[in-house]
Amino acid sequence: MGEAMKWRNFLVSGLCLVALVACNNQKPESKAAAEPVAAEGGSPQANPVGGIQGQAKEVLQGGGFTYVLIAAEKGETWVAVPETKVAVGEACNVAGGQVMQNFPSKSLNRTFAEIVFAPGLEGKKAEMAGGPHGGESGVGTPAAQPATAGAPAHGGSFGAAMQQEAGGAPAAPSAGMGEAAPGSGKAVVPFVELKIAKASGDNGFTVADLFAKGGSLNGKKVKIKGQVVKFSPMIMGKNWLHLQDGTGDPLKNSHDLVVTSAGKAEKGDIVTVEGVLAADKDFGAGYKYAVIVEDVTITR
Repeated sequence: MGEAMKWRNFLVSGLCLVALVACNNQKPESKAAAEPVAAEGGSPQANPVGGIQGQAKEVLQGGGFTYVLIAAEKGETWVAVPETKVAVGEACNVAGGQVMQNFPSKSLNRTFAEIVFAPGLEGKKAEMAGGPHGGESGVGTPAAQPATAGAPAHGGSFGAAMQQEAGGAPAAPSAGMGEAAPGSGKAVVPFVELKIAKASGDNGFTVADLFAKGGSLNGKKVKIKGQVVKFSPMIMGKNWLHLQDGTGDPLKNSHDLVVTSAGKAEKGDIVTVEGVLAADKDFGAGYKYAVIVEDVTITR
């Protein structure tokens, strides 16, 4: 009986030890997978959201935008698109857009706790600027173009129209929604209204240029001038900077360029950086970028 008790105790101790080792092995892996995204993402940032389908429950017009409360199976969502004719009860389909939190609409004199800004409704055409609803902010696409192709605002800047509708104050983006791609999509900084000249030299490009020509520039040295809109020190052994120059499309996240460097900069600094561009770069652990410029030198 004593011998049986001894073996039973030995077996229980062994099982406890195995369980303890398994738990210890799992915790670092989970932490390692989560830390890069959390650190790079930092404070809540704007995120792309997937498709929304449902019926228009409420429709409002203002500031060059059409605001539609879409009732779907999972709940109701406010969506803002360039001026479009939408009737209450009409079926609405939004392919995707940017989720903004606590967005203050100047034209409607109300604040939306959460709203999705999208380039248009699938299958619908945006009104011409200055059309039936007045086009207060000049937002809209020509009637011959589908709204889903993307609507220019203030010379092509959808983000500028959003800022004007918000009374010039940046709206707080939401971090709680889904994202189209991990890494850069999760950490993208909302569009900042800027006018920064392109860097000089044959290898000088704007932020929009790099996203448009990323494939052909892969592996080549490029130079960009922009404002540091975010700085994250020492992640995976590098400093991570987000640069914007006022170009690019905020609905496609092509306005916010990520670069890595051993150098440092402060948020708000206007800098010129030079480094090697990498297209479709996947570091793992949620770090995936359509375009990134690595190991840049920073000059002011």
